[in-house]
Amino acid sequence: MNLRAAIAPPVKRPVQGLPIRYLLVLWLLVLSAVAFLDRVNMSIAGVQIGRDFNIDHAHLGWVFSAFLVGYASCQIPGGILARRFGPRRMLALSFAWWALFIILTALAPTGVRGALLLLVLVRFSLGAGEAVIYPAASQFVERWFPTNERGMANGIIFGGVGLGSGLTPPVLAAVILHFGWRSSFWLCAVIGVTAGTVWYLAARDTPEQHPLVSTAELDHIAAGRGAQSKLDAKPGAPWGKIFSSKEVLALVLSYFTYGYVAWIFFSWFYIYLAEVRGLNLKTSALYTMLPFLAMTTGCLVGGAASDWLARRYRARVGRSFLPAFALGCTAILLLVGSRAHDALVAAVVLACGAGALYLSQSCFFSVAADIAGEHAGVVAGTVNTGGQLGGAVTASLTPLIAARFGWEASFLTAALLAGVGALAWLAVNPEARLGSTPSSEPAMR
Repeated sequence: MNLRAAIAPPVKRPVQGLPIRYLLVLWLLVLSAVAFLDRVNMSIAGVQIGRDFNIDHAHLGWVFSAFLVGYASCQIPGGILARRFGPRRMLALSFAWWALFIILTALAPTGVRGALLLLVLVRFSLGAGEAVIYPAASQFVERWFPTNERGMANGIIFGGVGLGSGLTPPVLAAVILHFGWRSSFWLCAVIGVTAGTVWYLAARDTPEQHPLVSTAELDHIAAGRGAQSKLDAKPGAPWGKIFSSKEVLALVLSYFTYGYVAWIFFSWFYIYLAEVRGLNLKTSALYTMLPFLAMTTGCLVGGAASDWLARRYRARVGRSFLPAFALGCTAILLLVGSRAHDALVAAVVLACGAGALYLSQSCFFSVAADIAGEHAGVVAGTVNTGGQLGGAVTASLTPLIAARFGWEASFLTAALLAGVGALAWLAVNPEARLGSTPSSEPAMR
């Protein structure tokens, strides 16, 4: 026994009401919402940006895809960095980078040769810097939450996607109408720097490092993290086990289809309502809120339902069957909504499809943390790569399909992919562990 440790007085940890882990995960919800401000802003500002840069929808799709290619290509490096340097520093650094390249987006010149290429490069760099956010958040959840609370924790985090995307379109539309599209990007940059600074001041990489975590909370976290969660594990990621795991491969495939569907809403839904359904700027911005508010609801309900089903029945029901059901419902709602004649009915039904899609969101990252342990950030980054590649494909492919075959064909393609994503979940055993034999007993009892 270490003599210094033996004679040192025990650290007195305060007892508090709401656990610190939930206070911090609520701020991760804020960070998640802020991260999606720019994506929604780019979609709403896309019409004016297209006019200023004299680019059509196909070339605007290049700009959308550039962000996603940069975002996807740096997911795995982001996960490695999050594990190496911790989620606290990497999230703060990511938001500083994020704000810088949002400002450069606002400063992108028009009317000069190569302006479109410059905009594409700026958006690629922005995506690359933002890539660490969700791998770092997944690493945080793995270190701070017991396995039977990870569905809810991830549901809260990804609820920020819907909040950031759903509550801001009217505000951003008003800023764009009164001050121009560049001003909306400056506003996003200020909000991002502020949110990242608060996170750095409030967070720590592990509960053991946080002075406000009570002894009871620390014991609760440590008892429920599972044998995989060892902070003194070897630094190298088990790449062979990751890329040979059927669970990881199935998650990547399903999240590709998930990302394809989700990015129809992030990239094209506003333009679809304005130009296909014939709605004005204000009404389009209002209707654009609907799928994102549904996403928030879906995240929170899906996260809570996943934990409850896993505890009540078994892990596979809560972590695998639930997202399979959700993606199947998404496919049906996309088909019905795209064929509705009334614009409001179409918007509501398609919004329900987005909500159903996000019922599955927390399961992707909960399973990643459960099967990977301390390598949760790396596996989450690998899974998220699939999702962002799906988003990059839809950002460019959707307008091409719509131009050639109509918008119903674009939604049909998304529905078919959602069906594939649902089937992929049937191959996922959430009780599997990288390099080990799955437990014969349910992990959530």
